Amino acid sequence: MRHIFLYFRKIPYVRTFVMLLCVMMITLNFNIQFVMADGEPELAAPSALLMENSTGKILYDKNSHERRPMASITKIMTMLLAMEEIDAGRMEYDDMITGSAYAKSMGGSTIFLDEGEQLSVRDIMKGIAVSSGNDAAVAMAEHISGSEETFVARMNERAAGLGMVDTHFVNCNGLDAEGHYSSAYDIALMSRELLKHPDIHNFTTIWMDTLRDGKFTLSNTNKLIRFYEGATGLKTGSTSDALFCVSGTAKRDNMHLIAVIMASPTSKERVADASKLLNYGFANYAIKPVSNAGDIVGEQAISKGVKRTTDLLIKEPFEVLAKKGETPQVEMKPVLTSEFVAPIEAGTPAGIMEYYIDGQKAGESEIVFSENIEKIKFSDIFMRMVRLWASGCAQRV
Repeated sequence: MRHIFLYFRKIPYVRTFVMLLCVMMITLNFNIQFVMADGEPELAAPSALLMENSTGKILYDKNSHERRPMASITKIMTMLLAMEEIDAGRMEYDDMITGSAYAKSMGGSTIFLDEGEQLSVRDIMKGIAVSSGNDAAVAMAEHISGSEETFVARMNERAAGLGMVDTHFVNCNGLDAEGHYSSAYDIALMSRELLKHPDIHNFTTIWMDTLRDGKFTLSNTNKLIRFYEGATGLKTGSTSDALFCVSGTAKRDNMHLIAVIMASPTSKERVADASKLLNYGFANYAIKPVSNAGDIVGEQAISKGVKRTTDLLIKEPFEVLAKKGETPQVEMKPVLTSEFVAPIEAGTPAGIMEYYIDGQKAGESEIVFSENIEKIKFSDIFMRMVRLWASGCAQRV
């Protein structure tokens, strides 16, 4: 057979044909890889969503409004209410939480919180975020609201406020229960809300830690934290009804993504699916700045001020999400108050800057005054008139 092959190689047109065939195969293989890399990922999970955090824009959707059991993804809402208590000053990290008999009775994953045992809010948050402790979640709920039942009512109220129409909580930890469900889209909504509290990353990015002076080891159930570049959280969940779920978050180059996976067949496929979604987002999209905080957007006349005009500034930056290689055309429209009278302090609102893409409003930034403008006094008016008179005399001479 080898001799036959060598014989045909000596024939010019056969050799040329073989070379062309090789080139075609290489080109075809390249094209296939390109399409697979650029196209949407194929997932094992029946329900999933990819959302960009700052804009809330959906980058990938697969049955994201299907209602499904959510397992310990539930604890995202538990942590959200806890962070809101902390940021409002109603609870501090060093406050002590006392375990109850009811909290101790929780099955599934636990931190073995004993009845009467006291742990700090900080340690209980670690137990929820890192080890997904069902007892820790109940202890937190009881500490905040007095009972899990009252706390769950708050969870449902908060969910309604976020527009989570496909969600209903029965408990605060995600143990299987009739009527306890959510959707990939709703989970992304509450994940996005939790990300508004930067301190949460002090817990959700922990890979390993300890409680009780090093006597109890915590190991994160979210493997993305260890193995995915830029991972920031957020929470995993698994039960016999919910199968394997995750809300995986990661940040690269100023873009923060939320990848929600529900009902994945295995833990390994859950991580793989979340990684595929995040990879897809980072490969195909980017955050692009439109305006920066402190940008001068114009000059404004001031009535009765020691200065007649002053600069107006953008208070907060505005960015847009765009596909890589594309530059969105953003129209900026300032909307100002009709008249400004001194005195005026630096930072006083002067109006808003509206941003439009393809005729649709994409957002807005506040416009503020750049400096203090004092009200003009009679002496200032007199000196101004003197200067004008002196200038006129000089010109006549």
